Amino acid sequence: MTVSLALQYVVIALAALVSVWVVMKKQFPGAARRMRVAVAVPMVREGRPGWMRALGRRIAPPVTGDAGGACGGCDSCAPSARK
Repeated sequence: MTVSLALQYVVIALAALVSVWVVMKKQFPGAARRMRVAVAVPMVREGRPGWMRALGRRIAPPVTGDAGGACGGCDSCAPSARK
């Protein structure tokens, strides 16, 4: 196998993985969030190297809280701003 053929396989595999991730985020957002949490939690534990903890924080999904809406969900029940 030549280097160019191996590089082609790597690029195609990366494109396929990105495509699967985009579809998963669109169609199954809950499962995608749980997967991100499952991957990130072991990385951010005490005793891990700094680079691994930083990578885990980047992988972890954003925190959702009650700061904006009544239930912390979609924020569609909050009063809209006047125009």
